Amino acid sequence: MPLPPTEPPMPPPSGSARCLVVDDDPLVRRTLARVLQAQGMAVLEAGSAQEALDLLADTGPVPLVLTDIYMPGMNGIALLGEIRRRYPDTAVVIITGVAEVGSAVESLQLGALDYLCKPIQIDEVQARIHNALERHRLTIENRYLQQSYQDRLEEQLRELSQRNKEMFIGQIQMAVRMLEKKDVYTRGHSDRVAVYSVKTAIQMGFTGDILDQIRLGGMLHDIGKIGTRDAVLNKPGPLTAEEFEEIRQHVREGEEILEPLRRDHPVVLDIARSHHEHLDGSGFPDRLAGDAIPLVARIVAVTDAFDAMTTNRAYRPSRSPEQAREELDQWSGRQFDPAVVAAFQRAFPDVTRLPIAIA
Repeated sequence: MPLPPTEPPMPPPSGSARCLVVDDDPLVRRTLARVLQAQGMAVLEAGSAQEALDLLADTGPVPLVLTDIYMPGMNGIALLGEIRRRYPDTAVVIITGVAEVGSAVESLQLGALDYLCKPIQIDEVQARIHNALERHRLTIENRYLQQSYQDRLEEQLRELSQRNKEMFIGQIQMAVRMLEKKDVYTRGHSDRVAVYSVKTAIQMGFTGDILDQIRLGGMLHDIGKIGTRDAVLNKPGPLTAEEFEEIRQHVREGEEILEPLRRDHPVVLDIARSHHEHLDGSGFPDRLAGDAIPLVARIVAVTDAFDAMTTNRAYRPSRSPEQAREELDQWSGRQFDPAVVAAFQRAFPDVTRLPIAIA
């Protein structure tokens, strides 16, 4: 199938997974970008290996890099090694000529996920990239969800200074202790929101340490409710205006409680404060709208609402997962970010397995 003519790049969809294409040939680079954008990906471009490393240093890691082998200066094999060293969660697909299969095999041995041969066929690119991203997603999920929380915590602590270790341990122990004493339901809810949020974030292209922060934010998003009266939290009937205002304060109070985590875990505070903001600006506490709401908070807004709908509350019985999914769709674009709703549904396509069970 012939390659399409080159055109100016399309704007990427909000919240789409990012990909970096590295090739010193602008025509090949732009053509690949168009194919990937047609698959819903936000594409970055670099004309050399050094330009690619500089771009990643500025913008942060991406889930996927496609790179040519033969380029001026640093070649694609050397770039592969640098990416594997600096960004181990990034998948790399090598682009090579038919006569360079030996180099492609070498790249696989060095950690590349797959390779594409020139001349590039659109159907092959789409199939290979889909498979590469699926394998990458499963690898990330296994690493961040099958490994125990304690193991991940210990891994983080080894990388922190002694002062930060003591602060981090103290804050986590304090938060978990307060949550469990306040309401047994809260812990189960928070654990489910944490898992829902990580898997949704992976679908949206998040990688690396930010997934730990998203999980921690999911666990602690309601920590501010320790300051809310039990009579309000567990009231079976409608809340008065004063009681609702008391409930609304939990996002500000949660941010204040988690303030010691701001320097090393700012995403956790974004989630605590902004997970009740609505896409149309009608939420609280700051009435943020659209992209002004941190994407991590938009993720937790969806997962928090789904879990709240599918579990019993003092003021109403639970809804079925199918009904909750319909509710998310109904409010997509007004309360919820449509890209997040779609990512959540991709992460959990089988409603018969919802809500998830937490051991």
